[in-house]
Amino acid sequence: MSARTLKLTISYDGTRLVGWQRQASGETVQGLLEAALSRIEGGPVTVHGAGRTDAGVHALGQVASVAVSSALPADVLLRAINASLPADVRVVDVRDVESSFHARFSARLKTYRYLIRNEAIVSPFEQRYVWQVPEPLDLEAMHAAATALVGTHDFAAFQSAGAASTTTVRTIERSEMSVRTGSVLVLPPGGADEVDGDGRASRLLAYDVCGNGFLRHMVRAIVGTLVDIGRGRSPSERMAVLLDGGSRSDAGPTAPAQGLFLVRVDYH
Repeated sequence: MSARTLKLTISYDGTRLVGWQRQASGETVQGLLEAALSRIEGGPVTVHGAGRTDAGVHALGQVASVAVSSALPADVLLRAINASLPADVRVVDVRDVESSFHARFSARLKTYRYLIRNEAIVSPFEQRYVWQVPEPLDLEAMHAAATALVGTHDFAAFQSAGAASTTTVRTIERSEMSVRTGSVLVLPPGGADEVDGDGRASRLLAYDVCGNGFLRHMVRAIVGTLVDIGRGRSPSERMAVLLDGGSRSDAGPTAPAQGLFLVRVDYH
């Protein structure tokens, strides 16, 4: 039977997972998907993801591609795959695509969101999905610093030490901070912002960034730097300096994994 290529869209709570990429120990999204599909195929399969989210990072719209020989309709495959997955990993869409499609190499843009709960108390229902920063933050300075990232720059200052990349130059199309109301549990991805009148009540900060590619820990390093700026430890102009030959030691700390979400992957 001839092979077909499937595009899978996946959502997952990364709290207990050790990341996207299969590992020697611990459950990964790639490993769980490959195990589920192997049961359907009756043999081994390889699933390719659009990006390698780290341990503890979540996804609303991760994308994967896989070649299968099964003739089952896409909707039947969707149910069959989910029947073999744990509840914190869900395939939300399955569709047939051209054989040339590759989840990683065909991707044009990726959008990430990082959530910060800027309050003294965090709900127990939110603590797995936000970074709690209790002290006051200067949102205006953070927004100005975030805006400086838009364009094509060298992001070497925001790449984890020891990471191997052929180039550290990336293009960012959107980079912005916003204040939102309510709970992360009902926050719609890409939805309209609701800004509090005083900017303090129910202070949930969202950093949204969209670009053609990201270095290892790049978004979390950017967020750590933005929080340093919000705390007044560095001026907002520091971001532009970091993009002009800065090193990782010059930037802020790496923000915790639990606040990061891969929101969407766009293709040509």
